[in-house]
Amino acid sequence: MTKTNQHGGDWASYEIEYGSAPLDFSMNVNPLGMSEHVKAAIAEAAQLADRYPDPECRRLCSAIAKSEGVAAEQVFCGAGAADVIYRLAKAAKKSDNPRLLVTAPTFSEYEEAFASEGWRVERWLLREDEGFAVGEDLAQAIKATGRETDGGADMLFLCEPNNPTGVATDRKRLEEILDACRQAGTTLVIDECFNGFLDEPEAHTMKSYLDEYGNLIILKAFTKLYGMAGVRLGYCLCAEKETAEALQKAGAPWNVSSLAQAAGIAALEDSAHAAEGAAIVQKERQWLKDALLWLGYSRVYGEANYLLFNGPKGLDEEMRKKGILIRNCDNYHGLGEGWFRIAVKKHEENQELIENLKCITETDR
Repeated sequence: MTKTNQHGGDWASYEIEYGSAPLDFSMNVNPLGMSEHVKAAIAEAAQLADRYPDPECRRLCSAIAKSEGVAAEQVFCGAGAADVIYRLAKAAKKSDNPRLLVTAPTFSEYEEAFASEGWRVERWLLREDEGFAVGEDLAQAIKATGRETDGGADMLFLCEPNNPTGVATDRKRLEEILDACRQAGTTLVIDECFNGFLDEPEAHTMKSYLDEYGNLIILKAFTKLYGMAGVRLGYCLCAEKETAEALQKAGAPWNVSSLAQAAGIAALEDSAHAAEGAAIVQKERQWLKDALLWLGYSRVYGEANYLLFNGPKGLDEEMRKKGILIRNCDNYHGLGEGWFRIAVKKHEENQELIENLKCITETDR
């Protein structure tokens, strides 16, 4: 039995059905793809692929630490951010009835990974009438339900900016939540995989709090900003080096290939490529949002390299027939039918998307 794909980027099923490649707006990565410098590094690393990779990713961790301004001991690398999430679910389990708190909607792998390890998962609903924003009531609720009082959350995941809404939380509010988590004995995991596409990434990242808050973990990946989805390389920044050591023990060794390690180092050396892709997104995001509004899609959200909007049921299937994939978001808790996510790509691709949406919209009318 074929497993239903729960994420975007399922180009393979389209190619099997139609015999050609789609224009994939369901996968939201750097619109420039992977840099030539990274491709060359992978090819060079392949010459030594008969050797086992460094199980501790020492050169890569050092390069990440230098780039992020943290100690190398605070970095753990995995085969994509998903690998880190699943290891964390195992490593962080401290009791027979651990509790995870996630927002809804948000990235489904948090819930799936922790549920697979026996965690009790609870959802904090984000409301559209509040712009899908995290409100001050979340910090208040965390303070009121600390572990020592009535079994509050052991861990809280926040995706910043959130997937699929693309909405980022105000920095001051994140500080309030982080402080509330410390008081309640809750570990806060902030997923910053899309941070680099915000207008002001450095003003939003929480990595400067790692030394002050031992309960903070920041999740990142090379998937999105560096366009390396197929390489499978992610990492987390840990407040305490013991967390990184526990993650290493929570899964199989050699989880990051030598090719992926070389690709990561090369990607950090080619920061101009990431910056160029982010600049395209920042310009095209507003154009794409305006075009959707012009077509009559009034409920549009997003501050990163993707937009969430509400449209007619079956819109994804109609676009698929035209050779374009968009992400149907009806499997996200807190959304339901009629919600779709599209990537922000290069201008000519965005134009093609809008022209096809226009044709469908005019036919429906």
